[in-house]
Amino acid sequence: MVTTQEFAQESRNVDSDVVILGAGASGVAAAISAARAGLRTLLVDAGPMPGGELISGMAIDGALNARGEWILGGVGRDILAECEKLGGYIGPLNDFRLIWYVCLDPEVMKLAIASTLAKAGVKLLLHTYATHIDMNDGRVTALHVLNKEGKSALRAPLFIDCSGDGDIVRAAGGKLLQGGPGGELQPVSLMFRMSGVVTKPLLEFMRDHTESFALGESDAIRQGRTDRELAEASLVQNQPSVFLKGGGPLVSGAIARGEMYPTALIMIQPTAPQRGEVCLNTTRVGGIDGTRTTELSATLSTLGEQVWQCSEFMRKHVPGFEHAAFSGIASRVGVRETRRIDGVESLTQEDVLEGRKRADGIGKGSHHVDIHQSGTGQIRIPVKDGGSYDIPWGCVLPKGLANVAAAGRILSADREAHGSARVMGPCLAMGQAVGTAAAILLQAGSPSPTFAALDVRALRTRLQADGAVLDGTH
Repeated sequence: MVTTQEFAQESRNVDSDVVILGAGASGVAAAISAARAGLRTLLVDAGPMPGGELISGMAIDGALNARGEWILGGVGRDILAECEKLGGYIGPLNDFRLIWYVCLDPEVMKLAIASTLAKAGVKLLLHTYATHIDMNDGRVTALHVLNKEGKSALRAPLFIDCSGDGDIVRAAGGKLLQGGPGGELQPVSLMFRMSGVVTKPLLEFMRDHTESFALGESDAIRQGRTDRELAEASLVQNQPSVFLKGGGPLVSGAIARGEMYPTALIMIQPTAPQRGEVCLNTTRVGGIDGTRTTELSATLSTLGEQVWQCSEFMRKHVPGFEHAAFSGIASRVGVRETRRIDGVESLTQEDVLEGRKRADGIGKGSHHVDIHQSGTGQIRIPVKDGGSYDIPWGCVLPKGLANVAAAGRILSADREAHGSARVMGPCLAMGQAVGTAAAILLQAGSPSPTFAALDVRALRTRLQADGAVLDGTH
C-alpha cells in the first residue's frame, strides 16, 4: 500500500493587518511604511534574504533624474541612510551616458535592509512559499504558505502583491499581461562582481578609446560635449562607472572572435572602493519565461559560463582589470520582465518619454525606456529634457480586486513604459505608496477597506509628510 507522509503537517492561522508577498525593493518599502504607521505587517518571501535586486550589486536606477535631481525620498532614502551608516554607501554617480544612479555595497545593503525592517517592526517570513489564497465575496481573506514549520493561513483585511509575477492577483482572478505582442520577454541576467580593479587606467582607457564606450546618449547628459570631454569629466568623477557597448569595436570584436558571448553591454559600476570592487551587468539568456521554474533554473550554468568568460575578457583586454579577481555573484538570477497587472490606469510610453506629471501621482520614475533584447539588441530612449514622470495611483490597483494592491515591476503599464518603471527607484516609491495606503485605510476603521476607495489626495499628503518626492523636480 502506498501512503503519503507530508514534510510539514502542522497548520495554523496567523492574523495581521496587512500581508505583503515578495521582499524585493517594493515589498521591503511597503512593509517598512505599513509597520512604521502601526500596522501588524507580515512580509513573506521564498528566498533567504530580503532585498531582491537591491542586494544584487546593481546600482539603483530611477532614484535621480538625468539632471542629477533626487526623485526618490522617504523610505528609499532611509534605507540608503542606514547603508551609509554601516559604511556601504557610495552615492549618486553620473554614467555620462543616459542617467544618474546610486551605487552601494550589496553585502552591507543586506544588513541595512534587515536592520531597517526590524526597527520598523516588520514580521519577516523568509524561506516561505505561497501556495494559494482564500476568497470570500470577491475579497482575498487569506494567503496560504508553506515552510519548514508547516502550513499557515495568513489572514488580513489587506494584501499587497510585490511578488514580481503578480501571484496573488493571478490567483484572485485578476487580469495579467505578459511581454510584447508576440509574447517576447526581456532576457534574464546574473550580476557578478570583480575586485582589485584600478580606476584611473580604466577611465584613461575610456578617454583614449571612446568609440568602444556608450557616452552622451541624451542631450541632458551630453550638454554639447564631445565624447572625449565626457570621458574627461568621468576622470574628474574618479569612479569606475563606465559602459562598454556591444556594438563598439572592443566588445564586438571579441564576440566575433568567440571570446565573448553576444551582449549589448558591459556595464561597470562601483560597489566597494576599499576592495576595488565593481559590479558587472552584461550576461544574458533570452527566450526565458521567469515564471517557468524549470526554464529559469536551467539558465544558471549558461549564465555562470558567461560570468567566467567575461571575467577573462576584462582581465585580458581592459586596463585596470589586469589583476582583478572574481569576487561574487548575485544570490539569484535577475528577471526583468514577466507578468504585469491590468490596472485601473496604465502608464504609457508617452507618459514616460514626455515626463508627464499627474495630480494623482504616488511616486516618480526617470529611467529611460530600457528594453533588453536577446543577443546584442537593446532599446534605450531617454525621458524628455532629462526629467521625470509621475506614476498614477491607478497603476498599482488591479481591476476588480478590492483589497489587493500590486507594486513593483508588476505595475500596470504598456511594455515600453514598463521598461522604464521596472527599476528599483520607482519600485521603492510604489512600495511606500501602497504600504502607506494600507495604513490610511485601516486607521479609518472601515469594516471592508478597499484600495480603490482611498482619497489619493490624502495619500499624497501623507507620503510627502513621510519624505516622498512627488513635486518640485523636472
